[in-house]
Amino acid sequence: MYLDTFFPPFTKLSQIPEMARLAEEFGFDAVWVAETQHNPFLPCVLIAEHTERIQFGTAIAVSFARSPAVMAHVSWDLAEMSSGRFMLGLGTQVKAHIERRFGMPWPDSPVGKLREQVDAVRAFWHTWQTGERLNQRGDYYQLTLSSPFFTPASIPHPEIPIYLAGVNTGLARLAGGTADGFQVHPLNTPKYLREVILPAIETGAHKAGRRRADCAVTVNAFVVTNETERAFVRQQVSFYASTPSYRPVMAIHGWEDTAEQLSHHAARKEWDKMPDLIDDAMLAEFAAVADEADLPALLHERFGDIGDRLTIYTPFIPGERDDFWRHMRDGFPTS
Repeated sequence: MYLDTFFPPFTKLSQIPEMARLAEEFGFDAVWVAETQHNPFLPCVLIAEHTERIQFGTAIAVSFARSPAVMAHVSWDLAEMSSGRFMLGLGTQVKAHIERRFGMPWPDSPVGKLREQVDAVRAFWHTWQTGERLNQRGDYYQLTLSSPFFTPASIPHPEIPIYLAGVNTGLARLAGGTADGFQVHPLNTPKYLREVILPAIETGAHKAGRRRADCAVTVNAFVVTNETERAFVRQQVSFYASTPSYRPVMAIHGWEDTAEQLSHHAARKEWDKMPDLIDDAMLAEFAAVADEADLPALLHERFGDIGDRLTIYTPFIPGERDDFWRHMRDGFPTS
């Protein structure tokens, strides 16, 4: 597995150049930027400018908040600037955020629209690289106009990887059938990944005439090595598990009643009551619980037959836990 990392959501653009340089020095294989408190693409420009080797990408950019042309253009420029190190990671978000945070319509078929977005972005890239006419038509997009004034030049690295993110089987099947990778949501367990997500990816791949290996799996892993992390993971798991659409992860372990209670508390903004519902047995399923010295081996044991890339759900902050990150890097083979 490759060992990736991510920057904390509060990171300012002015901090990105130094953090990117240090992430590369530490030996991470990739750094991912999320769309939470800031736009995910602007940091990618600075990462490209201030590094030479490390890959980088969005995990995730909210696809339903953007047009395919906008995503195609920014990805094209980042691929050119970085000599092909950029990865476009897309996620749908949930209906409430799309409608009430981004002010965009929620589609009748989220999987269908995301499939069209991926096809449309790649159609732009193909037109720009080959000069062939743009003619991408579907239920959501009718894209037929790419005049020379608006068409960028071809680039040396036009094969830009697209990663899709998700929790449930619909997006996992879509990723298996069309994407270069699948970003596993942090709310996961090895059992859920092996019994639900991987078979869905394989089903999508088989239907499209592809192999499972054509879709790299990136695992986001909760870890607990101290009491601070224990409290943080309980809080995060309780928050994620309160989302009704994420309930299958709880259901496979027989924890539907707990999920219902979490949703009940979340609806009433009773956030302080939620972490206590995540007991030690649940925590051991959702997180790798170990001493720091034993953590790399445990992560390989939990995810070695599942993931191609691993991101620990602990942000990389230079100067904080540097020894921990060096130990993690030493525990993974170099790329």
